[in-house]
Amino acid sequence: MSSPDHPTSQPATRRALLVLALGAALAAGACQVRPLYGSLGGPAGTSPVAEQFAAIDIDTVEASSTETLERVGQVLRNELIFGFRRGREAAPPRYRLKIIIDRPLNEVGVERLADVPSAYSVTVNASYVLSEIGTGRTVTTGRAFGSASFDFSSQRFANLRAERDAEDRAAKVVAGNIQTRLAGFFASQG
Repeated sequence: MSSPDHPTSQPATRRALLVLALGAALAAGACQVRPLYGSLGGPAGTSPVAEQFAAIDIDTVEASSTETLERVGQVLRNELIFGFRRGREAAPPRYRLKIIIDRPLNEVGVERLADVPSAYSVTVNASYVLSEIGTGRTVTTGRAFGSASFDFSSQRFANLRAERDAEDRAAKVVAGNIQTRLAGFFASQG
């Protein structure tokens, strides 16, 4: 009759577990975790990603349609400038970031019996191209979007302010997405 407590099977099981544990330890030791925005033991503030961010010149954000989106584009651009530089001086520009946005407005709720919208959703879609200034070569491209909703009321000014606030929130999400994608790109290059 065989039993898991049989004396001949315990040393083989222990050896197999030891080999698996050593293999897992070696595999984990080969992994390399690096901070995305931090420095690698150098003086404070010498993050390679932060240095690359400080060298990005951001063009005026353009709209892909005839709709006037200057204010939304300016909010997006300001968020990116702050995210890239964090209040520091800009480095000599090495990269140019060009962004094109659009902003669809969708009804997401309808009041009963009145058949009028009760809520809207604003989405800011952005396509961006990062290129080297010296050569004009495209370094990376991508798309990002952010959505925010607002309630519709019977007061006209309240609706305008709510829509504007939703646009600002969506633009800030887009800026965060672009910054994260570019940070990942720069971190993978270095």
